[in-house]
Amino acid sequence: MDSSFSAPHRRDFLAALGCLAASLPFAGSARAAGLSGTLANVLSQAMESSLDKLAQPNAFYDDPAIRIGLPMLGGGQGGGLGGGLSKGIGSALDFGRQFGLTDKFTRLLNDAASVAAAQAKPVFRSAIGQLQLTDVPGIATQNDGATQYLQRSAGDELKQQLRPVVDSALMRSGALSQLDKLVKKSRLLRSAGITRDGLGGSVTDQALGGMFKYIGAEEGRLRANPLDAAGGLLKGILGN
Repeated sequence: MDSSFSAPHRRDFLAALGCLAASLPFAGSARAAGLSGTLANVLSQAMESSLDKLAQPNAFYDDPAIRIGLPMLGGGQGGGLGGGLSKGIGSALDFGRQFGLTDKFTRLLNDAASVAAAQAKPVFRSAIGQLQLTDVPGIATQNDGATQYLQRSAGDELKQQLRPVVDSALMRSGALSQLDKLVKKSRLLRSAGITRDGLGGSVTDQALGGMFKYIGAEEGRLRANPLDAAGGLLKGILGN
C-alpha cells in the first residue's frame, strides 16, 4: 500500500464507507415510502373520480357491467338462488313483469346504488388513509394493484360501513315497498325467503363491486397518463 495513505487517512476512508453502507437501506426504504405515498395518492384520485361518475343518475343501470340485478334471479353477487327454484322464481318474476313491477324495481335498486356512491367518499377516504401498504413494489407493478389491495384489506369494513347507506337509500327510493308487493303477489317468492335484509346485502355487495371495478379502471388510466401528476411521479419512482 502507498505509504502516503496514513493511518488517519485510512480511518477517514473506512468511516466514509460505513456511512455509505448505512445509507443504502435508508435509500431503499425512502424509495418504498415514496411509492407507498404515490400509490395512495393515485388510489385517492381514482376513488374520487369514480364515485363522482357512479353518483350520477342511472350510472349503475346504464352500464351492464355493473348494473344491480335482482338477487332472486341467481348468478349475481350476494343472494342468487340456483337449480329449479331459481327457474321457478324467474317464472314468478315474469308474472310480476306483466304489471311493470320488476323493471321499476330494478331501476330502484340501481338508484339506491348511485345514492350509496354519492355518500361513500368519506368511507373510502378513511379506509385509504388507514392502509398499511405491504409489498409496495408488487402492488406498483399492477395497473390496478392499489385497488386490489384496498379491496382485499378493507373490503369487509367498507361493506359494513356502506350497508346502512344502502338500506336507507332502498327505503327512501321505495324499493323495499316494491319488494313487499312482489313477495305478496308470489307464493313462490315468499317460500324462497326473499327478505328486505337479503336485498340490502345483495345490493351492497353488487354496488361495492361496481365501485371497485370503476376505481380499478381509473387507477390504470391514471398510471398510464404521464401528464397526470400522480401517474408521472409513479413512473419516475419506478424508473419506467
